[in-house]
Amino acid sequence: MKLYIKNMVCSRCIMVVKSELEQLGLHPISVALGEAEIEEEINDNQKDILLKNLQSIGFDLIDDKKTKTIEKIKNLIVDLVHHKNNDLKINLSDYLAENLNQDYNSLSNLFSEVENTTIEKYFISQKIEKVKELLIYDEHSLSEIADILNYSNVAHLSNQFKKITGFTPTGFKQLKNKNRIQLENL
Repeated sequence: MKLYIKNMVCSRCIMVVKSELEQLGLHPISVALGEAEIEEEINDNQKDILLKNLQSIGFDLIDDKKTKTIEKIKNLIVDLVHHKNNDLKINLSDYLAENLNQDYNSLSNLFSEVENTTIEKYFISQKIEKVKELLIYDEHSLSEIADILNYSNVAHLSNQFKKITGFTPTGFKQLKNKNRIQLENL
């Protein structure tokens, strides 16, 4: 049985969800961002307990098709930006359409309708959070960060960063309180 789970954004989320399933005596076959497959079918009582346990730690079960599709889009983007060093060989629309086996226009319209933002703006917000993370770690130059995240140049990264955050990357680095946003809250 496949379960779709909202707010899974990192490898720790995968470990926590897997642990929750096992604690309930369920046998996960696989657990990935946004979904888990278990060996058995679960009854309504087990589903209610699982839902309650997941909600207590910030997750939620997804039942409707629209929400599942939105979560899949978000998970693909998060995985792409935060876990694959934005290793995108084709454009984002082709990447999403190919991975979800759906027309990009319908994905885009659904995302905008439900999330009140565009896929592109969501993608940019994820990239800016990754830039913040890399700036805080202070292991890469701005030029290297631009390259890692496939910006055409440092000026493009800096302009987009300032438009989203109100700070230049250098100004952000100098802040004492660096306000990063949790991925699940983007």
